[in-house]
Amino acid sequence: MTDRPIADYAVIGDTCTTALIARDGSLDWLCWPRHDGPAVFLALLDCEHGGSCRLVLDDLSGTSRRYLPGTNILETTFVTATGRAVLTDFMSLHPLEAVPEEGPDGDARGRVVRRLACVSGRVSGHWLLRPTFDYARASTEASAESEARVRFRGGGDAIRAACAVPLALRDDAAEGAFALAAGGRADLVIAHGEAEEDGAAERLPGAVDASLAATRAYWEEWSSRCTYEGPYRETVLRSALTLKLLTHGRSGGIVAAATAGLPEAVPGNRNYDYRYVWMRDASFTVTAFVNLGYQREAAEFLRFLREADTSRGRDLHLMFALDGAVPPEQTLGHLCGWRGIGPVRIGNAAADQEQYDIYGEFLVALHGYLEAVEYDPPVKVNDHLPEALGHLTDHIFRARHAPDHGLWEMRTEKLQSLHTKAMLWVGLDRAVRMARADPKHRLADAATIERWERAAAEIRTEYHAHGWNAARGAYTMAYGSDDLDAAVLRAVLFDAFDPHDPRVENTLARVGEELGAGDLLYRYRIDDGLEGKEATFTACAFWRAGCLALAGRNDEATALFERLLARGNDLGLFAEEIDAESGEQRGNVPQGFTHMAVINHAVRLAAASDGGTPTDEPDCRAEPDAVPA
Repeated sequence: MTDRPIADYAVIGDTCTTALIARDGSLDWLCWPRHDGPAVFLALLDCEHGGSCRLVLDDLSGTSRRYLPGTNILETTFVTATGRAVLTDFMSLHPLEAVPEEGPDGDARGRVVRRLACVSGRVSGHWLLRPTFDYARASTEASAESEARVRFRGGGDAIRAACAVPLALRDDAAEGAFALAAGGRADLVIAHGEAEEDGAAERLPGAVDASLAATRAYWEEWSSRCTYEGPYRETVLRSALTLKLLTHGRSGGIVAAATAGLPEAVPGNRNYDYRYVWMRDASFTVTAFVNLGYQREAAEFLRFLREADTSRGRDLHLMFALDGAVPPEQTLGHLCGWRGIGPVRIGNAAADQEQYDIYGEFLVALHGYLEAVEYDPPVKVNDHLPEALGHLTDHIFRARHAPDHGLWEMRTEKLQSLHTKAMLWVGLDRAVRMARADPKHRLADAATIERWERAAAEIRTEYHAHGWNAARGAYTMAYGSDDLDAAVLRAVLFDAFDPHDPRVENTLARVGEELGAGDLLYRYRIDDGLEGKEATFTACAFWRAGCLALAGRNDEATALFERLLARGNDLGLFAEEIDAESGEQRGNVPQGFTHMAVINHAVRLAAASDGGTPTDEPDCRAEPDAVPA
């Protein structure tokens, strides 16, 4: 097992996949060739059976790290008893001469580059490279290509490594020892696939420097297009860069997190695979991108849906793999799990659940995107919009009276979920806004718009009546339920409830009292059929800050927001949850849902300080008179 805290990990990537690197320089997680592909390094989940690429320095006394400004290039400084070395880690992602209207916006070369330079004194140590293919289920064959080049094969896959120092094979691993004086280098490049590297190992330092410069240029140019200039710019930009790493350039998809199997409860069995495209998470990420001026990323997600759901919204799913259906959930019983907490699961059974809020989530994202591009999207996005809008609203009409599994994917009976009902209203409300704002008046005719408005009014009246529990003095998780649910905060953020309504104020107070743990919030406190007590859900705490801002309590909202930001790791990265007692991060990492909350609430607080009242979409304003409250 590994005892490294989850917060010890940094992430690098190339918009095809990501790698997680610990504070001591150990690369402990990498799936190739894409986010949801089989892991070839997974010491994160089992350091005995799962492979890694370790940097071992003699007499190490201290480390510090940062991202190069405006990039996803990680720089770690190591201090030893005899000198100082800097490790620069990145995945090669070079600018394109011309960015196409659709598709990848950079040249991802399938390489992890580890540039190790002695900057003062002398340092010694070694690289230890041991891949384990197919989640450590396949045997590994290692062969030397030359003194400083090795090839590993297993499970029908292959990786190659080239180093600036000789590599010696030790069974299924390679070791490269070095002793460097100031100015010396011991670079290591790991590449995916069987194709030969361009150039010999002796030309490695020059090739590494060129790739570093190109990759830095890509990220700096991407960051320069961020339109947010508020007081939290560096924090917002780091979250945006993290979300960009969770995109998949080839398909346009956006995965929920980089990892699988990290526990939400210690002890417990809440260990799931988040390397898939959740409609909810991806749509919310689109909103975050649009809030920062990144319309192309939003359009790319629409491309992903167009190609994954050729029915143009008729068969929209809760969850997609990056190519095809989400695989069945299975347990990797040979892995012990992070800190010995299993089971390690891949695939995700929640793909078969019914969660009807996704229609509202997607319509919110579509509305925000169309507003941002002034209803003049690229031709391929523009095609079939009326048809897709019709299918999505038809889903809402079919689902409006049906129970579902709800936002939190509990594996229990379906309920008449309050959050779902509220998001169905949100979906129809945004459909009406889009149709009325469309300058070409083609998205829907007058009779259809009026039908949507009538249904929206009926849904809103219903959930206000049946979602309110007078005995609890709060809106509860589901109709007739006594249980509180932090998801009501999201419904407030999307205008489904008036934050100044006394019943809403009471609900927020009850949620804070019963689900709160200081600044943090649990999603709920009920028996959900799983083992262990899960940690607090980090995004919920940010939602509470947003609700305070909408209620005009800006000073409280800002103070809470800033305290929550301090809960991230030293690089500003967040996992899904935080243990209320220890403060440790829990769950898969980096978690897109948390980082999009950071972005959207920074934007909200900036607007609130300027006298605005934004929701979780750009340039939206509540329209309380549109339907009865």
